[in-house]
Amino acid sequence: MKKRILSGLIMAIFLVTALPALAADAPKAEDIQKLPSCKYCGMDRDKFNFSRMLVIYNDGSQFGACSLHCAAIDLVVNMGKSPVSIMVADYNSKKLIDAEKAAWVVGGKKPGVMTRVAKWAFATPDEARAFIKANGGKLANFDEALKVTFEDMYTDTKMIRAKKEKMKKMMKGKMPMQGMEHPHSPPEQAQPQQMQHQHK
Repeated sequence: MKKRILSGLIMAIFLVTALPALAADAPKAEDIQKLPSCKYCGMDRDKFNFSRMLVIYNDGSQFGACSLHCAAIDLVVNMGKSPVSIMVADYNSKKLIDAEKAAWVVGGKKPGVMTRVAKWAFATPDEARAFIKANGGKLANFDEALKVTFEDMYTDTKMIRAKKEKMKKMMKGKMPMQGMEHPHSPPEQAQPQQMQHQHK
C-alpha cells in the first residue's frame, strides 16, 4: 500500500514538473518555422500565433503575417498577384484554417493585434458566438472583417506610429518608463494567449 502511494506521489511530481517543460519544447508550426516574423512590423509570429496569417500567391510566393492588419497591407502591396490561399489561425487551437471559411469576430473588449478594433477568427460559428458572449464583438465573415481592416487602416497606422515614437523617446530616456507598455507586448488572453503590436 505504501509503495503504491509512493509511486503515485512520484508520478504526480513528474507530471507537475515535466509537462510544462515538454509543452515549452513543443515544435513550432511549420509556417512559423519558415516565416518566423512579419516583414512589415517585425512581430514574432510564434508569440502571436493565435492571430497570425499565411498568404500564398499564384506565383508560389508566401507571406507570413502577424495579423489581419499586416495581411491586408501585403494584399495591397501585391495587387498584381492573386492570392490562391489565405489562412488564419483559429483563435482557440492556434491551427491555420481557411480565412474565407472562418467565423470572424470584429470588436469586443479583448485588445486587438495592430488595431484598435480587434479581429479574431474561429473554426466554427459556435466558437465565435461563445467568444462574443464572454468578450463582446460582432460575428462577421472574412470579407466583412477585411473591409473593417481597410477602413481602420488610417487610424490604426496613426496609433502604431504614435506608440513607436513613445517607445523611441522612452528608450532615449526622455520620458519615464512607468505606465508605458511595450508596443510588442501581447495583451492578456484567457486561453490561448493574446496580443497587441504595432506596424513600422
